[in-house]
Amino acid sequence: MIIKSAEFVCSNTRTDKLPNPDLPEYAFIGRSNVGKSSLINMLTQRRGLAKTSQQPGKTQLINHFIINKNWYLVDLPGYGYAKTSKSNREEWERFIRYYLKNRQNLQCVFVLIDSRVEPQKLDLDFCAWLGEHGIPFVIIYTKADKQSVVKTDQNAAKFRKAILKQFEEMPPEFISSSETKRGREEILGFIEEVNTRFGG
Repeated sequence: MIIKSAEFVCSNTRTDKLPNPDLPEYAFIGRSNVGKSSLINMLTQRRGLAKTSQQPGKTQLINHFIINKNWYLVDLPGYGYAKTSKSNREEWERFIRYYLKNRQNLQCVFVLIDSRVEPQKLDLDFCAWLGEHGIPFVIIYTKADKQSVVKTDQNAAKFRKAILKQFEEMPPEFISSSETKRGREEILGFIEEVNTRFGG
């Protein structure tokens, strides 16, 4: 897939204010500081499209971007860390979960996993929640350039083993690096393939 255009559409905490659900939509989520904004910018080849920050928990809204005028990329708040009150955090969780369960044009959720760490309970719990609610998801291991290929593969294998304790089969998975653009063509190819089935 060639990205010809990538434009910011809106930021929201209100699901009733989201764009009309008439195009396929893909949500990106992960623990804070997993490299989500960098990955989105790498996929779209727009350096400042998603705001990157050294401060975890920066994305606090549902951010919609329209890509090639025919699908939505959605940047969701990270889970598991936010320098904010417990009630604020619970409010975010509530609207994110509501969005994920009720957005009818959502094709799948890309769950970003830091390839440098062993499986985290937070990530596994979130994947289990998606599974319980029948929400399709895909795993993207991030920051693969920060360590050896062997180490990335080892951590991916451990995550796969942990997921297969909860699921009968492994969802699609990709290894990525925002620095080297590893995984870009594969992830966009996957989206393109799903797009062709939308509304069919």
